[in-house]
This record gives sequence, structure tokens and C-alpha cells, in this order.
Amino acid sequence: KILQYSHLTGVDRVVFASSGCSVYGSHAPLPLKEDFVSLHLDTPYQITKLLGELYCNFFYNHYGLPVAIARYFNVYGPGEIPGAYRNVIPNFIWSALHKKPLVITGTGEETRDFTFVDDIVDGTLRLGAFKEAMGDAFNLASEKETKIADIAGIINEITGNTGGVQFGVRRDWDKITRRRASIEKANRVIGYSPKTETKDGIKKVCDWIKQNSSRIETSSKF
Repeated sequence: KILQYSHLTGVDRVVFASSGCSVYGSHAPLPLKEDFVSLHLDTPYQITKLLGELYCNFFYNHYGLPVAIARYFNVYGPGEIPGAYRNVIPNFIWSALHKKPLVITGTGEETRDFTFVDDIVDGTLRLGAFKEAMGDAFNLASEKETKIADIAGIINEITGNTGGVQFGVRRDWDKITRRRASIEKANRVIGYSPKTETKDGIKKVCDWIKQNSSRIETSSKF
């Protein structure tokens, strides 16, 4: 519907929020590059993200709609509350602030390309402004591969949590063990260059959660 109405009203640009943790599947070669996608996906979420990209490509090629595709990687930052279906960083921080062990579902050796929200916003705005981005897909990531165990260690250090970590069973739908994106294309075409170090970003999330803990207590079902 968004693409249809954008075509009818002649918008200047559509930026589609895709997911690098979806369209590449579970067994893509690292670093992940934009010219690879997988048809062997594990969840309906992954399937709908790829479907969205295909619709964008159709509207660009058939109607000339000015579309750019952003493939986001493990976005985190202030404003995201912890919860059962939330991301690992706010959930870990919430547990650590309550002096609880951080539960890792897996071995802790699993990696992700965690990207701070400010860098994602910068890349998204660039995709909305650069004509060279039209009709193409771009990884927006940190280009750093970080272990979940290391994220837990950083959070326990920042919060002074002595609860340590606990290991649980890997979720049966989570088949991805490693993630690291190439941002060479985004850097070359739109000048994207992430600035936020992982530890600095986590500190900002921790500060935000502390400042808003009373509101989170009443709204979160975590």
C-alpha cells in the first residue's frame, strides 16, 4: 500500500526498512554483501522482509518509483524498553540493573553486527537524499562482529552487576550463529560511516533505561 500510494502521489523517495538479519539467511558467506540473498529462510519475518524488497524492486523497475532499500543490522539505542520480544541489549541491561544473571540462549559465541541507532538514522537519511541510492539495497551496520558473551560482559561491567551469566537452550527458530556485514558499498555510494563504538552505545542505553526505569516498570511485561 505504501508503494502504491507513493507512486500515485509522486513522492520524492521511499526508503524501505529491510533487515540484514533476514534476507541473507543462515548460511551466507561473511562479510555479508548486498549482491547475495537467500531463498532458504527460517521465519515468516525473514520472508516478508525479502518480499518487501522484491516489491520495491518491482515498483522501481516498472513505475520508476524512487526507492532505496536499507538493510539494518541489530539496531540498538535509547528508547527501546526491555520485554519478552525485545532485543538482547535492553533485556540484558534491565536484568543487570536488577542484579540478575544475564540469560544467554546458546553458547555465547554467537555473533551479531550491533549498530547504534544514531548511525542507522544517519544512513537512512542519506538513502533518502542521494540519487545514487535509488533502485538499490545497502547494508547499514557497524561492520563489527561482536559475541553475545562479550555484550553480556560489557553490560555487567558498566552496571556493576555481580549476577554473571546463565546459559539457556538456543531458541529453535534462531539458526544464525554469526553476523558481520560489509558496509563498503554504503560508504562508497552514500558516504555512510558509523561513528559509535559498541561500549559507548551501550552506556547511552544504560543511562536512558536508568532515567526511565519507573516508566518501564509500569509498561514492560519483561
